[in-house]
Amino acid sequence: MEITRVTAEVHEAPVAPAFRWRDGLAASGPTQHTANLRIETSDGVAGTSRIPKGRSSAILVEEAIAPLLIGQDALMVERIWHLLHEADRTQHFPAYFLGPVDVALWDIKAQAAGLPLYKLAGGFRDVVPAYASTVTYETVDEYRRIADLCLEQGFRAIKLHAWGDVRRDGELASALRAHVGDDVELMFDASGAHDLSDAIRLAHLLEDAGFAWLEEPMREWGVEPYRRLRSRARIPILSGETSAGLHRNIADFIVNDAADIVRTGVHYKDGITGALRIAHLADAFGMRAEIHGGGLANLHLACAISNTTSFEVIVAGPDATPRHRVASNGTISPPSSPGIGDVIA
Repeated sequence: MEITRVTAEVHEAPVAPAFRWRDGLAASGPTQHTANLRIETSDGVAGTSRIPKGRSSAILVEEAIAPLLIGQDALMVERIWHLLHEADRTQHFPAYFLGPVDVALWDIKAQAAGLPLYKLAGGFRDVVPAYASTVTYETVDEYRRIADLCLEQGFRAIKLHAWGDVRRDGELASALRAHVGDDVELMFDASGAHDLSDAIRLAHLLEDAGFAWLEEPMREWGVEPYRRLRSRARIPILSGETSAGLHRNIADFIVNDAADIVRTGVHYKDGITGALRIAHLADAFGMRAEIHGGGLANLHLACAISNTTSFEVIVAGPDATPRHRVASNGTISPPSSPGIGDVIA
């Protein structure tokens, strides 16, 4: 099944509803540009995915990816993954770039096999619990209202993205726990806002509020700060989300006691191929590999592996609009048709 054509069409779409993250991180604009990647084969099967930063990504596809892929056997996904990383040695691709290429190849492979991706990649389940992952809102009262909307939509767990201020974030955590009660699981994503001292303070505040995990409290430039945090915190620390180095770097976090839970996913871990490496590595240590971000490829991944607990669904705007709809019992299922599904719809 020879790859015959590789294209990336730039697409502009509204961001609705618009959103923001913690103080210091850029908010969304009214529109975003993405590149719709399409890999075609001699057998008439085509794989698709979406790449962020559309204009620059489309140039990279045309100049670096298409010449590398054309003529390759599309089913030799592992070989191509290695070829892409050899090219990265001199190209230094953006962290978000190679994952969508691998996703499109897995889409081809699953279509050729006549299987939904989650069955081809492992096949652990066909339904997974989902949690609501908030954007950043203005006030504690607004978070209370958003939490109520999430629970009405069927979610049974909520993850907060807040302001990046330890005192305010701690007060929010305590207030939201009191509001939703003890039966709703709460998690917290600090988006790399803190230094070690503030990360320790935040961990203690979240422990008192009964949160399930603290995610990326510091930038992940080094393992040692996370090892020191884990030695002081009782709440599970989730790390390795944006760190470079893929499974090799995650191995450093694990063996240096710098994580209780690690991140995997198709976005920053170079597709299904990279994400599976991390999930299986974590499993060897009896650890969870929670999946970062949404999208159909990640939903298939969540149903392919055994050591992830739930699927992240971003909710945004005043109505807590979810990017994926969940069932009334708080679960979600991937498409059952061959391949991944319409990832660029």
